[in-house]
Amino acid sequence: MIHIQLKNIGKRYAREWIFRGFDYEFHSNQSYVILGSNGSGKSTLLQIVSSFLTPSEGELKYFSNKHEIEIEKIYQHFSVATPYLELPEEFTLLEILTFHRKLKAFYNDFSNQQIVELMDLEKAKNKKLSNYSSGMKQRVKLGLAILSKSDILLLDEPSANLDAQAIAWYQKLIAEYKKDRIVVVCSNHINAEYEFCEHEIVMEDYKLTKRKNSNNT
Repeated sequence: MIHIQLKNIGKRYAREWIFRGFDYEFHSNQSYVILGSNGSGKSTLLQIVSSFLTPSEGELKYFSNKHEIEIEKIYQHFSVATPYLELPEEFTLLEILTFHRKLKAFYNDFSNQQIVELMDLEKAKNKKLSNYSSGMKQRVKLGLAILSKSDILLLDEPSANLDAQAIAWYQKLIAEYKKDRIVVVCSNHINAEYEFCEHEIVMEDYKLTKRKNSNNT
């Protein structure tokens, strides 16, 4: 079982603190949503949780069955879908799936064809991603992340560019594959993205901590 421990985490750029005093633990088989408006620091926090960004203060640790995981190896346990994640647009969907499985295994040893069908992109599987709509690209990002066999699933604004039918597809997929993982979703209070989450983190609470501590910096 995986868990993530954050103690007194803060992040600042130049002299401005984005947030401070973040103490939290994430546990397997639990889903969490990070809520906040644009610029509140929710995506920054998600990148810290993924170890992509280093906090300005505080301590971040990862554990598997009470044994600490080296931060250099934690990427092996993650799968991620974010607006700032770029896909190789010169690849077709089938080529991306072939490349991706060299890095991470898929659930149930799904074949490329089975994943194409789960993404509902059968008619576009041989097209380059440069010819995909923004909604189709978002399906690819979400499909790759959710269907990868990972202990920790991080999703930033997962409904971006999705229509109502695609949002229903996302909700069904996440419901089926969230078990036994840590799932963390960033959202601008769009309920359809996170209605399955049991825990809420509100970034504005840590803005208050920032202001209280600002005179001590």
